[in-house]
Amino acid sequence: MSQTDIEPLDVDRIREEYPILQREFDGEQVVYLDNAATTQTPDRVVDTIAHYYRHTNANVHRGLHQLSQEASIAYEDAHDRVAEFIGASGEREEIVFTKNTTESENLVAYAWGLNELGPEDEIVLTEMEHHASLVTWQQIAKKTGATCRFIRVQEDGTLDMDHARELISDDTAMVSVVHVSNTLGTVNPVSQLADIAHDHDAYIFVDGAQSVPNRPVDVEAIDADFFAFSGHKMAGPTGIGVLYGKKHLLEEMEPYLYGGSMIKKVTFEDSKWNDLPWKFEAGTPAICQGIALAEACDYLDDIGMERIQHHEEQLANYAIERLEDEGDVEIYGPPAGEERGGLVSFNVGSVHAHDLSSILNDSAVAIRAGDHCTQPLHDKLGVAASARASFYVYNTREEVDKLVEAVDDARQLFA
Repeated sequence: MSQTDIEPLDVDRIREEYPILQREFDGEQVVYLDNAATTQTPDRVVDTIAHYYRHTNANVHRGLHQLSQEASIAYEDAHDRVAEFIGASGEREEIVFTKNTTESENLVAYAWGLNELGPEDEIVLTEMEHHASLVTWQQIAKKTGATCRFIRVQEDGTLDMDHARELISDDTAMVSVVHVSNTLGTVNPVSQLADIAHDHDAYIFVDGAQSVPNRPVDVEAIDADFFAFSGHKMAGPTGIGVLYGKKHLLEEMEPYLYGGSMIKKVTFEDSKWNDLPWKFEAGTPAICQGIALAEACDYLDDIGMERIQHHEEQLANYAIERLEDEGDVEIYGPPAGEERGGLVSFNVGSVHAHDLSSILNDSAVAIRAGDHCTQPLHDKLGVAASARASFYVYNTREEVDKLVEAVDDARQLFA
């Protein structure tokens, strides 16, 4: 489908599902542009949460009574729905519910990495990795004696793929790469990286926290061995994340957490693990959050992932063009017109990003300021922090205009 064939979103109708967007601060209606951190939650997902607690609330996989049976079926079906959403043909057996992307990273790092890595192994990451990936594999490398190596980020914000081909070798055991950078907006060629990794008998872990919410994702087309994302960045609730893993890999891995539900048989001497995915979901899981995440998948599919991607890209390009017209704004990542996610990180003259965010807040414009959990990347960029505006299905060009007006106000204040 070409870009010209994509039907635009009915943003006015979509915004009706988000009462929070009608809030005002000192007479100013909120402009929420911090979606890369957490998106807002539509009424139908909130209603799903309320319905669960009002009509179905019970623990799963523990009771023979009707409520427990209903909750168990809904929770299990949620795994299947999420699998369908990301193209995982193994259904629930390949979908583990976690708290968030960070826990998904840690699950693989500890359940696989701690047991499989040694001093002769290398872990290849990128210089744009989120701390959820970078810190996790860094610390596992210290525990196992493995070495972390980093694919360079070029001046235009894209990966140096020649460097990637040099780094990924027969010594590489794992390649961990962010699908869409939460700072640069760069969309990485994860399928190519998967091919390179597999050519060297290495695995690839894809951090999809910034891709699954806003573009069609097919984990099997990518050929990811592991793939992770979070519910709260895709119109779902907080407290729920997803780890996709190829079935044969999850079967071979030891559990990360021990306790109830993840076992089949326990004696005083030993334990036998439960079937997939339950052997990785110890204790009472995030039942309601998982069910609500499935509803969020339905919600996004009803809108259309291609339409969401197109809408975000248009807003990001418009924001870049407007900000570039300001003259003293430095924008990080690929330029307007290039493939990028729906976010823009930038700095304004000598105004510190934290000061800028505070001044924008006075105009009820909510953005993120800081290093966005990518401190080494900011060191490479030569800045301590940046401001970040990130967009979603309910944002408008008029809100981008208000962002730019607030930036002008900040510039004048510090002139």
